[in-house]
Amino acid sequence: MKFVCRSLLIGVASLLWSASHATADVRLPEVISNNMVLQMDIPIPIWGDAAPGEEVVVTMGEAVGRSTADEAGKWKVILPALKTAGGPREMSVKGKNEIKITNILAGEVWAGSGQSNMQWNVAQSTNAQEEIAKATFPKIRLFIIPLTHSGTPSEHVAAQWVECSPQTVAGSSAVLYFFGREIHQQLDVPVGLITTAWGGTRIQPWIPPQGYTAIPELDGEKKEMLGMLDAYADAIGNYAGAIKTWNETFKVAKPGDSLPAVPAGPPGHPLNSNYQHTGLYNGMIHPIVPFGIRGFLWYQGESNNGQGMHYYQLKRGLIEGWRSVWNQEGNRDFPFLFAQLAPYTYGGDPTALPGIWEAQTATLQVKNTGMAVLTDITTLNDIHPPNKQEVGHRLSLWALANTYGRKELVYSGPLYKSIKIEGGKATITFDHASGLKSRDGKALTWWSVAGEDKHFVPAVATIEGDTVVVSAAQVSQPVAVRFGWHQLAEPNLVNAAGLPASPFRTDSWTDAVNAAP
Repeated sequence: MKFVCRSLLIGVASLLWSASHATADVRLPEVISNNMVLQMDIPIPIWGDAAPGEEVVVTMGEAVGRSTADEAGKWKVILPALKTAGGPREMSVKGKNEIKITNILAGEVWAGSGQSNMQWNVAQSTNAQEEIAKATFPKIRLFIIPLTHSGTPSEHVAAQWVECSPQTVAGSSAVLYFFGREIHQQLDVPVGLITTAWGGTRIQPWIPPQGYTAIPELDGEKKEMLGMLDAYADAIGNYAGAIKTWNETFKVAKPGDSLPAVPAGPPGHPLNSNYQHTGLYNGMIHPIVPFGIRGFLWYQGESNNGQGMHYYQLKRGLIEGWRSVWNQEGNRDFPFLFAQLAPYTYGGDPTALPGIWEAQTATLQVKNTGMAVLTDITTLNDIHPPNKQEVGHRLSLWALANTYGRKELVYSGPLYKSIKIEGGKATITFDHASGLKSRDGKALTWWSVAGEDKHFVPAVATIEGDTVVVSAAQVSQPVAVRFGWHQLAEPNLVNAAGLPASPFRTDSWTDAVNAAP
C-alpha cells in the first residue's frame, strides 16, 4: 500500500508542478540576488526554476552559461571562477523573462550555523551599541536566514543580501560577523556572510541524509529516520484509503442520507520539525546549496550534552554530509571551523560537558577543520557568553593561517599530544605549546591524577619548557591525568599567544571518580 500511495503522491505532485510551470517565469533562489558576494577561485553555480524545456542564458561580463530546464522545471549553469576580488558586477538571467542582478562583489563567502551561541546577534553582544555604530562596511554583505524547518528540502527562504551597516548588522550572528570583519580587514577583500542558526537545536536536524549514510556509526539514527518515514507512508496510505471510501460513499448517497465526516488530514510530515533528523537542513541549509562558499563556522553542542564521543560521529556526519551535497569543484573539503563550548553550570554529571569537549577535540582529526577553545571566555551562570568578538577572532586565526596561508600566525592553544610517566610524575606534551605559561601568573589550575584505583585527586602542575609535569602526594604511581575535566573548569594554562589549552584526559575510564572542583 505504501508504495502505491508514494507513486500516487509523486504523480499528483508532478502534474501540479507541470501545470503551475507551463508558463512560468525564470525564478532564482533568494541567495542569488542583488548585493551578493560570489566566492572567488571556484566555478560559480547559478540555478533556479523555469518552464520545463525553457532555455535559460546567464551572462556576467564576458562569461555566458546556457541551460535547459528539465521536466521538473530545474536548470543550472556553471560560470568560470572569478580570479579578482571586488566589483561591482552585474548579471543577467534570461529565459522568457529576464532578471537583472546588480551590485555583485567577488570575494570570500562564509556561512555560520548551529544553535543559540551562533544565532546570538551583534545587538546582544559585548559593547553592542559601539559595535553597531561602527559597522559601516559596504563590502561586507549579510544574508540572514529566518528560522524555518521542513520535512522535505526547501528551495527558497525569506531572506535577502544587504550591505553591512549600522542599520542592518544588529540581527547578524555576532560570531560570524566578527569573524568576517576580521577576514575583510586582514585580506582587504569583500566578504559575504550567511547566518543560518537556530537556538536550542540538536545537531541531528542539521545533518542531511547523505551524512547519515556516510557514517556507519550513525546507523541507529538512520534506522530511526527511516522508521518514521515508513510510518508516515503508512499513514498517508490510510488517509488516501479513507478519502477514497468517503468519495465512494458520497457518490451513491441519496437525498437525506446520513454521511460520515470528511476524513481529517492529511498527516503531517514527521521530519517537519526543528528537532527531528534533517528538518533544519531541509529548511535552512538546502535553499543555499550549491551557492559557492569558502567554508562554514559551527557553534553548537549544548543540546547534545551527555552524548559524549557519539557527538564526534554526529559531527562527522554533519561535515561529510554538507561537503557531499555542496560537492564544490576546487573546494570539496571546504573548511569547517567550530567553537568548543564554554564552561557552564549545566548541573547533573559534571563530566558530561568534558565528554562533549573530548568529542569536539576529536573532530580535529577530520580534514580541514579547526577549533577555537573558549575555557577563558565564560559566564558560568549564563550559557551565552556575550564576548563574541574573541570567539570570532579565534576562529579567524584558524582561517587566516590554514585557509589563507598566514603561516606565521599562532592559531591554536595547546592540544594534548602524549603522556610519559616516570618516578611518580607524569609529563604531558602538547601541540601548539610554544611559550607555555599561566594566564594569570598563578599556579596552574584544574589538574588531577589517578592511580590504578581510578580515583582522581587534585594535582600540582608545573611548566618545564614546553611540557607540564603533574604529580600528587597521594598518588605514588600515577596512571592517568585529567585537565579541566569538569563543567565549571576555567583552567589558566595558555601558550605564548595567550590561547588557552583544551581540556583533555589520558584515560577512557567510564567508572572513575573525578576529582572534586
